[in-house]
Amino acid sequence: MKNMFDAPTADEVKSRVARLTPGSERLWGKMSAAQAMAHCSLSMEWAVGDTIPPTMFAGRLMGRLVKPFVFGDDKPFKRNSPTAKTLVVDDERNLETERTRLVALIDRFTGAGPAGCSTHPHSFFGRLTPQEWAVLTYKHLDHHLRQFGV
Repeated sequence: MKNMFDAPTADEVKSRVARLTPGSERLWGKMSAAQAMAHCSLSMEWAVGDTIPPTMFAGRLMGRLVKPFVFGDDKPFKRNSPTAKTLVVDDERNLETERTRLVALIDRFTGAGPAGCSTHPHSFFGRLTPQEWAVLTYKHLDHHLRQFGV
C-alpha cells in the first residue's frame, strides 16, 4: 500500500504538486488549487504533531467503522468526502506559497519517519500508528491532487 514513508512515493506526490497551476481546474469540490494545498498542509501539521486534531466524538464512532476500509486497501478517497471544519480553507491563497509550505511538510514527515509522527489521536479515526499516518497522508494528498487532475 502506498505511503509517505516510501521515498519514491513522496517524490511522485511532490512532482504532482509541482504540476499544479493557479489555473488548474477542479473536477469536484469548492477549493482552488491554492486552497487545496493549504488544506493539505493543515492536515500534514496534524500528522507531524504541530497541531492537535480537534476531538470529534461522533466522528470517532463513525471513524472506527470506516477505518478498516480506509486502511485495508489502496482504494482512493471518494469525491466530496467530508472535511473537518478546522481544515476548511475558504480564503484566497497564493499557490506558490502554499506549494512551498506543503512540500516542506512532506519532506519533514518523510525525513523524520515513524518517530516524527504525531501521537495525538486523529479527530475521525482516533489513534493511528505511524504506518497508518503514512498511508492516510498519502491517500489524502492523492485525493486532492486527483481533484485537480494531477
